[in-house]
Amino acid sequence: MSAKHFINDPAYAVLTALRSLTYTNPSLVFDETNKIIYRHPSSIDQPGDKVSLICGGGSGHEPGFPGYVGRGFLTACVAGTIFASPSAEQIRTCLAHRLPLQSKGTLVVVMNYTGDVLNFGMGVEKARAMGKKVEMVVVQDDVGVGREKGGKVGRRGIAGAVLVAKVAGALAEMGGSLEECTRVAKLANENVVSVAASLSRTHVPGRPAEDAKLEEERLPLGTCEIGMGIHNEPGCEKVEAELPSLVKKMLAQMLDKDDRDRAYVKVEENEKTVLLMNNFGGLSNLELGASTTEVIAQLMKDYQIRPVRIVAGTLNGSLNGLGFGISIMRLPDTGLGLGKSMLDLVDAPAEVVGWPGAIKQSTWEISYTPVDQNIKRDEEETKPSNLTMNTIQTEKALNAGLERLIAAEPEVTKFDTIVGDGDCGIGLKRGAESILKMLESTELTDDALLTLSKIVYIVENNMDGTSGALYAIFLNSLTHHLREQDGSETTRLTAKIWAKALMMSLESLKRYTPAQPGDRTLMDALYPFVRTLERTGDLKMAASAAKQGADSTKGMKASLGRTVYVGGDGWQAVPDPGAHGLSEFLTGLAEGL
Repeated sequence: MSAKHFINDPAYAVLTALRSLTYTNPSLVFDETNKIIYRHPSSIDQPGDKVSLICGGGSGHEPGFPGYVGRGFLTACVAGTIFASPSAEQIRTCLAHRLPLQSKGTLVVVMNYTGDVLNFGMGVEKARAMGKKVEMVVVQDDVGVGREKGGKVGRRGIAGAVLVAKVAGALAEMGGSLEECTRVAKLANENVVSVAASLSRTHVPGRPAEDAKLEEERLPLGTCEIGMGIHNEPGCEKVEAELPSLVKKMLAQMLDKDDRDRAYVKVEENEKTVLLMNNFGGLSNLELGASTTEVIAQLMKDYQIRPVRIVAGTLNGSLNGLGFGISIMRLPDTGLGLGKSMLDLVDAPAEVVGWPGAIKQSTWEISYTPVDQNIKRDEEETKPSNLTMNTIQTEKALNAGLERLIAAEPEVTKFDTIVGDGDCGIGLKRGAESILKMLESTELTDDALLTLSKIVYIVENNMDGTSGALYAIFLNSLTHHLREQDGSETTRLTAKIWAKALMMSLESLKRYTPAQPGDRTLMDALYPFVRTLERTGDLKMAASAAKQGADSTKGMKASLGRTVYVGGDGWQAVPDPGAHGLSEFLTGLAEGL
């Protein structure tokens, strides 16, 4: 294993990845010698009535294109080594021996890379010499390479090739003729544009770690390369840009009708289109989703284009590339009649592992009315109670506790970076600041339950993570158990009433967490605070007990939380961050009274 890959042998990686497809789709067969994935003959219904469709190219672009072999898409795929075309002999073997003998002909779809075009072209000519009916379509969808730079070579093929193969494969499954499948593939190719951008260049398994360092130097941190190809080919521009401005540049390259160098496809306002968002392979699904939303927003706002279908995922990858591509395809008339429009072919079912076609055509075509998401808070408002408190004292104590907690944030964060994930202090500070903001903007009443309910609402909406959930459960339970002590007459809250409700809330908390004192959690501060308050009725003594409990967690072996998994000795010198943060708040609360 290297610093970049689990597998360092590229040949082994390719063969085992290809074989995996026969496990995830049992209707596939793997010819290991020739690196061909093809459909099992018995899985093809009436092969004599269908065109065979094959794709291929270098490996490293998974799922493209072996992951598209299956019913409704490809009949076979020929794979090369990583980023290298398969040989003409591999392709000839596929055309001659791995396709149904009685098919209506074969359509070959390849991306515009010299090795692929030459080797597949040679294979096609050999098949024709054997008397087979074979056609070939070369996909060129990348606008990152303009007319001037592309010259005689033309544009590269990138993720738009997936859409070209999808519509051709769907038509082949429907029984379209070789001429029809070829024409539709060419039509799709003429109406799709793509461009990609990446924050880093891909590292190929088996290459020295020094190569990765060189690649990082070529594209420094914070720099994005627009127009980068799927084999680490240089892009057209390096920029330092946030996502909105990056997407703006990418869409302009695709859709600016006045750009003579790149205006390959003119998409009109309100024209039906398909949007494909392609992950290079190393981008998180979170960021791919955010990028998809940004692209759609700008398409609608700046170009008045609302795609009728949106496909997002890793569709034609580039190993671990930290980038994404945008493909937009117009939907011209196929001339094939009902059920065979370009959109019908995109929507047609495909039994393949690589196509994310989980959303049915009928779902896309339903007109959904907007949902009123406004929540009527008055239905959830806490009912007034007869439990009262001194508002001046309460506000003074809360302010003191919250300000002390905020001041302790750097220390809590420091402790949590040693024993956890470093977010405990930030979460506590965010909650404290939100409650302070409420106290500044809201005039408190003497109704204790109304005030506590406001605090609970803020905690629920501003504190996340495990500690946020624990505090929310505990405070909701505290509200409930205080209300159980509410009578018909006005009653001033006392330490005894608070202590009883707090003890019952601790019992309620046991239903949701096994944490107990001695487990190195915030419970090591909370339990002694509540029990001391119940025993003595003295808030300062209770806060002191909480501090002692928090301090006792130094050197304590954790039974719960992320500290359980932390190695080394650093944790022994610091208290539990959650317990320390709580004790700081309680100390400030007591000092403020």
